[in-house]
Amino acid sequence: MPDGGSQVADPPLHVVATAGHVDHGKSSLIIRLTGIDPDRLAEEQRRGLTIDLGFAWGTLPSGVEIGFVDVPGHERFVRNMLAGVGPVRLVLFVVAADEGWKPQSEEHLDIVDVLGVDGAVVALTKRDLVDDARLAAALADVRAHLRGTALEGAAIVACSTRTGEGLDELSGALDAMIAAAPAPEQDGRPRQFIDRIFTIKGAGTVVTGTLTGGLIVVGDEVEIHPNGVRARVRGLQTHKRAIEVARPVSRVAANLTGIERAELDRGDVLGRPGQWRPTRTFEGRLQPVRGMERPLTARGAFKLYAGSAERDVRINLYGRTLLEPGEGAYARVRLSAPLVLDVGDRFVIREAGRRATVAGGVVLDPNPPTRPGADADARLAAREQASRQELPALLVAERGAIRAARVTLVTGVTPSEVTGAQRTGAWWVSDEVRSATDAVVLDALARFHEEHPLAAGEDVAVVREMTGAHLSRAGTTSDPSLADALLSDLEQRGTIAREGPALRLSTHRVAAEESDDVHRLVERVAAGEPTPPTVAELLAGGIGRETIEAAVRAELLVRVSNDLVMTPGFVLRGRDAVRAAGSAGITVSAFREALGTSRKYALPLLELFDARGISRREGDVRVARQIDAPDPPA
Repeated sequence: MPDGGSQVADPPLHVVATAGHVDHGKSSLIIRLTGIDPDRLAEEQRRGLTIDLGFAWGTLPSGVEIGFVDVPGHERFVRNMLAGVGPVRLVLFVVAADEGWKPQSEEHLDIVDVLGVDGAVVALTKRDLVDDARLAAALADVRAHLRGTALEGAAIVACSTRTGEGLDELSGALDAMIAAAPAPEQDGRPRQFIDRIFTIKGAGTVVTGTLTGGLIVVGDEVEIHPNGVRARVRGLQTHKRAIEVARPVSRVAANLTGIERAELDRGDVLGRPGQWRPTRTFEGRLQPVRGMERPLTARGAFKLYAGSAERDVRINLYGRTLLEPGEGAYARVRLSAPLVLDVGDRFVIREAGRRATVAGGVVLDPNPPTRPGADADARLAAREQASRQELPALLVAERGAIRAARVTLVTGVTPSEVTGAQRTGAWWVSDEVRSATDAVVLDALARFHEEHPLAAGEDVAVVREMTGAHLSRAGTTSDPSLADALLSDLEQRGTIAREGPALRLSTHRVAAEESDDVHRLVERVAAGEPTPPTVAELLAGGIGRETIEAAVRAELLVRVSNDLVMTPGFVLRGRDAVRAAGSAGITVSAFREALGTSRKYALPLLELFDARGISRREGDVRVARQIDAPDPPA
C-alpha cells in the first residue's frame, strides 16, 4: 500500500452488505454490477464459494459510488457474514428465483431483521431459469417471508446476471435506497471494526474495515482497542485509491506504523486516542428472532457478534426468566473479553451448541452501573428513546454526578450545558444531587454552630468526609474529589466560608465580645499576669478550647505559643520593654525582670516578637527593629 496519496477525500461513500442463501448468485451479481470479483481467496475462486468477506465497488447511474461487502451464505460461515453486515445498515438481499426461499435465506433475514437496517433491496436472481408463472410464485413467496420484518417494504427486482435482464432496474433501486438512507455521522468519534489484517512488504501493517462515526486523516495517531496500543496512520485507501482523509461510511484500508500484525486481532477497533473505552458488560434491548425454536433463557452457551467481533457471553434478562418469539426485554450482557461498543450499536446472539441465531438487539448502555437497580426498565426505556445529544443529560441523571471527561468518553458528546445539571469543577452534577448535598452540608453546619457557637467552624476534613458519605449513601459516588468540588462550589456561591482549616456558614459570626465565658477567660488570664495560667491549666479549670480560640480570633487574647495566651496589654508592655532597651538590646533575664515574670513566659514572648518582626536576635540579646513601623496584628 503506498504512503498517503495526494488525492483529496471523495464525498461520503456508501457500503452495502449482501445477504442470502449459498449459491443464489450474490457474488455473480456483484461482478456484473461492479466488474470486480469479490472472491479474493484462491480457495473461494476454486470452490465457487465465498468463505470470508469479499469487497467490490462501482458507480451507480446517479454517479454515487457504492461499495459492496460480499458475505458468505453457507451456514458454516454465518460468523463471517455478521462481520460484514454488523457495521453496515444497507443490504442487498439475494434470493434465487429457481430455488426460492432456503434455510439460510431465513437465517440471514433473521439477522438482518434484528440488526435493524436503514435500507434494503431484494434481488430475485436467475430470472432466466424460470418462466413468468414461476417467477410470480417466487415473488409472492419472498414477499410473504419478508412480511413483518425490517425488509417488508424493500423493493424486489427480478434480474439475471447471464442475460443482464433487470440489472438497470436493480441499479436504480440501489440508487433510491441510498438516497433515502439517513446521512452517516461525520463529526463524531471515528471507529473502524477491523476485519482483515495483513502485511505488505515495504509498507508494513494494514488493517481494513468499515469506518463509521468520524474522519481519519493521514498522519493521525490512533489507538487500537481493547489492548490500547498506539500507532500512526501512514496511508489510507478506499477502493484502491490513495486518499488523505477517510470519511464514514466507507471501506477503508489503513497502513499503520508503530504496530506489528501480531498485536492485532479481527474484531479490534481503531479509533482516536482517548475517545473509546472498552467494556466487558453492557445493557440493551434483546429481541428473539422470528424463527427461534424454543424460548430464550439465560442458560446456555451464547456468542455475541458486533461489528467484526465475536465474544462468548452470559445473559441476564430483566424482569423475566425467558423470552418467546415476538417478545422483547431489557438485558445485561457480560462479555468474555473487552469490546468497544457505542449506544445504538446492533448485535446478534447465536446459541453455540445448536449453531443457531436466536436473538439480536441494540446497545443502550455500554458502561452500565454496577447493579441494575429497581428502575432499570425505566432507565433503559428513556435511553431507547433518546437522541445522541440527549445522552449526557440522561447519563448525569442516572449517575447523579459524573466527571465531564467521562461524559464525552461514554456518550461521544462534549456538552457545553446539560439539562437538569450544573458543571461543578471537573464534574457534571445533577440539580437533584447538588440541591440534596447543599441541604446536608448547610444543615450540618447550622447544627454545629448551634452546638458550638464560639467555634470558627467545623473542620474541613470532617465536612468533606460527611459529604462523601452522603453521596455514597445516595448511590452517586464516593470519589472525594466530588465532595471537594461541591464544597468549593458552595464557597464560590458565598453560601459557606473557609477560615483556615474550618468551614462555616457565611452568615455565622462569632460574637466573642458578648460571651460571658470569653469575658471570664480574659479576666482569669489578666488576673494571672505576669504569670498567667497555661492553656492546659485553663482547660483543666473547665474553660473550653472553643472559648480560648474565640477570644484569640476576637483579639481579646494573644496566642503567644501553643500553650500560652496573654492579654494584648501585657504583650504591649513586653514590646515597649524591648524598644526601651534601644540598640544595646535586651537579654532574656533583663526582659523577665522588666515584666516581673519568669523565663517560662519571657522566652516564648520574645520568640513571638522575633517571628513578627518586632525584634531580632543578636547573640544573647534582642534588638528592636522598625520602631516606627506599625505592629503586626496580634
